[in-house]
Amino acid sequence: MYEATTRPPVNETTRMAQENATLSPRFYTTDFDEMNRMQVDSIRETWDDLMQEFKDDPNKGHFKRTDEFDGDWSDLPARDMFVDFLVASITAEFSGCLLYAEIKKRVENQDMKDLFGYMSRDEGRHAGFINSTLRDLDMGVDLSFLTREKKYTFFKPKFIYYATYLSEKIGYARYITIYRNLEKKPEGLIHPIFKWFEEWCNDEFRHGEAFACLMHANPELITGRNKYWIRFFVLAVFATMYVRDHLRQEFYETLGFDATEYDYEVFRKTSDISKQVFPLTLDLDNPKLRHLFDKMFRNTQAIEETRQKGGLIAGIRRGFLLVGNAVAFARLYMLPVKPNTPPANFRMVPSY
Repeated sequence: MYEATTRPPVNETTRMAQENATLSPRFYTTDFDEMNRMQVDSIRETWDDLMQEFKDDPNKGHFKRTDEFDGDWSDLPARDMFVDFLVASITAEFSGCLLYAEIKKRVENQDMKDLFGYMSRDEGRHAGFINSTLRDLDMGVDLSFLTREKKYTFFKPKFIYYATYLSEKIGYARYITIYRNLEKKPEGLIHPIFKWFEEWCNDEFRHGEAFACLMHANPELITGRNKYWIRFFVLAVFATMYVRDHLRQEFYETLGFDATEYDYEVFRKTSDISKQVFPLTLDLDNPKLRHLFDKMFRNTQAIEETRQKGGLIAGIRRGFLLVGNAVAFARLYMLPVKPNTPPANFRMVPSY
C-alpha cells in the first residue's frame, strides 16, 4: 500500500503564467549543437570586456526589498492590470532563466557557457524579485510548477538571437521610459517596484549587447535571406507589445502615460538602438503601420469579448477575427522599411 503524493492546488496567477495564448511569453528550447559552434573571435576584446562586466555583476546588491514594499495593496489602482503586467514579466524572465541555464549545461563552448550562465543568473534574480511583489498581492506564481508543466516551443538558435535581442532591448526601453516619466511625475508611482527600474533595466541592456556581439561576430545571421526573418521578428515583437499594452491602457494611464504615445516612444528607442546590428528598421511614421497595429488591437479586444461570451456564434466570429489579425500582420510585413547599414566595426551603444 502506498500513500499518494498530493500537491497544493495551483493558483490563478500560476495558471495565467502557464497559458500558451498568442500574447503570452513562451518557454523555449533550441539546437544546442548549433549554438555550441558560435564564435566571437572577431570581436574578442569587446566580448571579454562585456563578460568581465557580467562577472563583476554590478546589480548583485540591487534587488533588495525595503520597508516600502510592506503595506496594504488591496486598493492599488488598476490592480488586475498591474498583476497582468507582472505575470507577463515574470513569465518572460523565468522562461529566459530556464533556457539560458539549459544552454549553459548543454554546450562546451566556454564563451557560450559564460554568457548564458550569467544571463540565467540575472533572469532568475529578476523573476524572484517580481514574484515577491506578486506574493505581496497574494498572487505569487509557483515557479516550480511552471518548470514542470509549461509547454516548450522549439526555436532555431538564430531565432533565439533575434527574438531575445529585441526582447532585451525593448524591455530596457520600456523600463527606462517608465522610470524617467515617473521621475518627472511621481504622482504616478503606484508601487515601489518602479523605483528599481533604472538599474534593473541596465541588466536588460547588457543582455541585448551580448546578443548584438554574437550577431556581429557571425554576420551571416544578419545578411542575405535572414533580413526577412529579422523583419518578421521586429514586426512580431512590436505588434505584440502594442496589442498587449492597449489591452491594459488603464494601467498605463495610472502611471501617467497615454498607451499609444508610450509604445511609440519605446519603439523609437528600440529602433535607434537596433541600428547597431540590424539591417533595417520599421517606418514608425507610416500611417498604414499605425492603422494596422490599431486594427490588430481592436480585433484582439473583440476576440477577448467572444471568449467571455462563448457559444457557436461567438466562436465563428472569433475565427474571422483571428484571420483578420493574420491578414493585418501580412499587410504590415509588406510595408516599406528603412534600410540600415550597421557599423563595420562593432561598438556598444550608450543607454538612455
